[in-house]
Amino acid sequence: MTNLAADTQLIRDPLEALEHHFGFGEFLPGQETVLSALLSGQDTLAVMPTGGGKSLCYQLPAMIMEGVTLVVSPLIALMKDQVDGLQRKGIPATMINSTLSPAEQSDRLRDLAEGRFKLVYIAPERFRSSQFIRALKQVPIALFAVDEAHCLSQWGHDFRPDYIRLSEALEELDHPQTAAFTATATPVVRQDILDVLKLRDPFVSISGFERPNLSLRVLHCEDHRTKYNRLKSLIESQRTGIVYCSTRKRVEEVSASLSGMGVKLVAYHGGMDDKDREWAQNVFLDRSYDVVVATNAFGMGIDRPDVRFVAHFDIPGSIEAYYQEAGRAGRDGEPAVCELLFNYADTRTQEFFIDGSNPTPEVILDTYTALYHLCGASNEGVAIPIRDLADQINVKNTMQVSSAISHLVRSGYLERFEMPGERARGTRLIDPELKDTDLTINSESLHEKERRDREKLDAMIKFCYERDTCRQQWILEYFGESDSTPCGSCDICDESGERDSREPDDEEFVIARKALSGVARTCGRDGGGNWEPRIGKGKIVQMLTGSTSQDLKAARLDELSTFGILKDCGSTYVFALLSEMERAGLVAIKKTPYPLLTITRRGSEVMRGERHFQLAWPDRDQLQSKSKTPLANPDLEELAFDDALFEALKAVRNQIAKEEGKPAYVIFGNQVLEFLTRLRPKTEEDALRIRGIGEVKAKRYLKPFLDAIREHDS
Repeated sequence: MTNLAADTQLIRDPLEALEHHFGFGEFLPGQETVLSALLSGQDTLAVMPTGGGKSLCYQLPAMIMEGVTLVVSPLIALMKDQVDGLQRKGIPATMINSTLSPAEQSDRLRDLAEGRFKLVYIAPERFRSSQFIRALKQVPIALFAVDEAHCLSQWGHDFRPDYIRLSEALEELDHPQTAAFTATATPVVRQDILDVLKLRDPFVSISGFERPNLSLRVLHCEDHRTKYNRLKSLIESQRTGIVYCSTRKRVEEVSASLSGMGVKLVAYHGGMDDKDREWAQNVFLDRSYDVVVATNAFGMGIDRPDVRFVAHFDIPGSIEAYYQEAGRAGRDGEPAVCELLFNYADTRTQEFFIDGSNPTPEVILDTYTALYHLCGASNEGVAIPIRDLADQINVKNTMQVSSAISHLVRSGYLERFEMPGERARGTRLIDPELKDTDLTINSESLHEKERRDREKLDAMIKFCYERDTCRQQWILEYFGESDSTPCGSCDICDESGERDSREPDDEEFVIARKALSGVARTCGRDGGGNWEPRIGKGKIVQMLTGSTSQDLKAARLDELSTFGILKDCGSTYVFALLSEMERAGLVAIKKTPYPLLTITRRGSEVMRGERHFQLAWPDRDQLQSKSKTPLANPDLEELAFDDALFEALKAVRNQIAKEEGKPAYVIFGNQVLEFLTRLRPKTEEDALRIRGIGEVKAKRYLKPFLDAIREHDS
């Protein structure tokens, strides 16, 4: 085999090497300082915006330094894309991941030891193997580069357990010079990266998160039809882009709907086989297709500079995930649009993901106990499907079982391995003598992770409801940058003039005091006499407007003196009023595992009669007219959702569908059932205000649904 690395000219001058190997005449902002630190031998943490050229910061040193640069990369598609691009430039690069047979991996390791490559991309799971690490000891390592380094922090938005092993691998390899790269990391995540990788006297470069060419926008959507129409318009005006969805099923739904509208697109998600995913990626990169509908598995490291829009069909789980995905637009520096199509109901998917990735100590122990009995005395391992294991321990969210197994593997109680003849990976005990009672589970750490995950989603929701601060400024402040200026192109900046804040008139003053009294009645007092919140904003809105929700009765909120005190104002107005009061500092959200609403000292003064305060008062007439079409405003979707009632209504629908021989959705769609569940109409007149229930369907189908609601609430 030709020694490509030996044939490659070593050019010591960075700018000359940049032009010779990559064809660029100058560095992008932030690149030169990172390169200088690396070439001087320093460990480095570089946080650079998507499109800022962070890949070059480890690729160029690889061509200047003696030895091999190892690049840990989380996605096979990303590796292939980068290796193919490097090879086209004549740079001796390769990759080692699960697509290679053991023999091929051995061959490449031997080639590395013999100096045939300068760059090798390695999947993080390869570091599970002690044999693989021993083989790497024979390789002259110049730099150990960790790409997408936020993946190693459990406080990050894309934690991957295999990244944790990198710390141990570095110790085994005598800790070569190490560099970590990421596009999105809060100060907490940055510190985690430094600690886990044990970077020595590191050079830390924060190049800035600002992307002035991106126009960030949030569009509040009543339903999926609104989203599809907006996507169609975006695609027609911008032509090239990515539509992100939260689940594989949603990718398929959106792809089918847009295809039906005549959009030429390609779908991409983790449930597709490797060949289909590779094809989808390639046809997007070679411009055969200009639109891709995908889960977040698509896009990490995808280098198509002319992406003119990124749309989020569903709300992401964190600001970090959102900004990283949005940042894949406009990598050529030209203007691009990033739209988040927001409906509060979509947060339930992210809540499901949070529940799934945060198993309780009890689920972890139950999972271990089940596997302990399944493995038996021989402990040869089992390949039981996750769903079957979840059924065995009576866990509805199968993600919790997968997460429990991952936790037990990281804690050294289980190991995963390939079982011959089985599609599923095998699992066995590390020590068959250990029973569940012998395990040490750090409950405090588990609760802290869940708290942070929920805090991230809460920040994402707050971003969607933001009405005052420039979108770009809001995000930059989230990442710790406090000296930015308005971008001038987001939806907030586009709104004309400042919002009208003023003191209340007599009627508004009475309404404000009533609302504040309602918040105060739901709070307790701590030992120092300070207000102690107990209830979330959604339930307080229900209480103030006199909802008959069972959840409200269970919490005895219907017994408060302020119950129904703002019934005439309507839920939409009261929700908007409390949001404005929060901005004005009269009420505040306290971060616990769940966001709870409390009254502030300033709010107490207003409640007691202080008139001199200002609000951007919601338009009561406009919001009350919206309320005549229930749930037209996403805020209303904070009204209580009763799983038992929803299932009862589904049973009614299924029975009617069976009797008439029709698909269930023809009777009423799931969204109509959700509205019925939340609003609990008792009369046909009330139900007709729900979008999706017309007079014809009401006469034909509605009565048994209303009967089910009455029976449930009786």
